[in-house]
Order: sequence, then C-alpha cells, then structure tokens
Amino acid sequence: MVLVLAGTSDARELALTIQQAGYELLTTVVTDSAAKSMQEAGLPVRVGRMNADEIRQLIQEKGFTCVVDASHPFAEEASRNALEGAHAAGVPFIRYERASADGSIHPLVTVVEDYEAAAELAARHKGVVMLTTGSKTLQIFTKKLLGLPDLTLVARMLPRKDNMEKCEQLGVEQKNIIALQGPFSKELNMALYKQYGTTLMITKESGKVGSVDEKVEAAVELGIPIVMIARPKIDYGTVFSGFDDILYALREKIGEGKNHELSYRLYTVNRTTAGD
Repeated sequence: MVLVLAGTSDARELALTIQQAGYELLTTVVTDSAAKSMQEAGLPVRVGRMNADEIRQLIQEKGFTCVVDASHPFAEEASRNALEGAHAAGVPFIRYERASADGSIHPLVTVVEDYEAAAELAARHKGVVMLTTGSKTLQIFTKKLLGLPDLTLVARMLPRKDNMEKCEQLGVEQKNIIALQGPFSKELNMALYKQYGTTLMITKESGKVGSVDEKVEAAVELGIPIVMIARPKIDYGTVFSGFDDILYALREKIGEGKNHELSYRLYTVNRTTAGD
C-alpha cells in the first residue's frame, strides 16, 4: 500500500496512474477543496496536516510500504515531514517533482533564493507590484512594501474567506486584492497586468503545471520585470518528474502492483516514446 502526498492537479493524476497500475493507496491533502478533487476522481483521501511523527504512525498503523511525495514544490515543511516520517518507519521514499519551467532565463527575470530576498528587491522598485505567490507568505511582503512611497502592492490569491481576512489584518486594501481560482491563461494574465498597471511581478518557480510559464510569458510580452523565487533546496534522494519513472521506482522498491502488466506496459511505452 502506497501513501501519496497530493493536493495538486498533477499529483491527482499521478495517484490515478499508480492506482490503475494495481497499487492500493491513500492520498493525503491539506484542504477540503483538494480532498473533494481526490474524491471526485475516485481516490481515497485523508485530510489534514501531519508532522513527521504522525506520518510515521500512519505508515505503521496502516501498513504502508512506500511514500510518494507529490506535494507542491513549495510545500517544504510537508516534504521534510514525509521524508523524516518514511525514514523513521523504515519504508522507501520517492519524490515526484514537477518539471521546471523552461531552463533559459529571460533577461527580465531575476531569480532569488527566498521570499525575503524577493521582498527586499521589490522594495527598491516603484510602481505596481503584483504578488502571485499566495497568502501563506503575504506578511513578508506587506511588512516590507506597504507604506512605501510610489509603490502599490497588489496581491493575487485563492478566493477563500481566510485569505480575505488575512489581507484585512495585514492592511491590504480590497481594491488591491485579486481573488481568483486558476489556472490562468497567458491572455488572462496579460489582462490583469494591464488592468492594474503592473510594473513588477513576483512569482514562484512552481513548474509548468503551476502555470508559471503563462505568468512569465505574459509579463515578458508586456516588458514587465519578474522576480522569481527559486524552489527550496531539499535532498530528497530519489526524485523523478515522470509518472512512468515513478511506476518503475515502485516496482523496484516494493514489487509489482496487482495490475502489474499495465504497470509494466505504461513504463515501457512511455520509455519508448521518450526515446523517439
């Protein structure tokens, strides 16, 4: 049985692929909306955050034989807890990591190591800064940017009640909040940049599925400078960006799934296609 840390659209698709290959599994997510997405796909799901010891206990109680971490590239705490929990329980750990965006960096893109560095860089800017990194680290940016002369902070995030309350607490005006659920096309990103008169955009290097390409492409086309926060550096050990590689790793580490012919066929077909 496989424990899959999920919560994103590509994690859901990976879990379905693992399930179709004959492996019993349980997905674990943090939010009710992510849980609903898993349930609609016919995937068993557990909702709620877990620390490393709770993950270890769950692995041992349910008899999981492997952990597949397919959490968001910036869910650093969840990944570290899963890695530690799997190690403590003595089961293999496999990391699925979204493929990075196009490796060629445009001259308009400045890559920084963390949120603090992004806020520091933005503080030296004038105009309208559009923040597209969500609400979790919003305070880092409001502390640095709100109240600066000739600078307006516009925050884009999911349309959740707790997000709106957080914006109110931190002093982000309603007129400077974009509460929308993605994915966002390049055209929609361009329209939003134009509507707010954006002169700097801050994003995370979440990967292609996280719509970072569309955000960046839209900004580049409009000549808007971009601050991109690099992914956290974690030594995962076994890391793959392809579903077929995950299936192969599962076969190597814990054996065949019940539908092992499908598992092997998916792997060999994808391998052959990748080599063409």
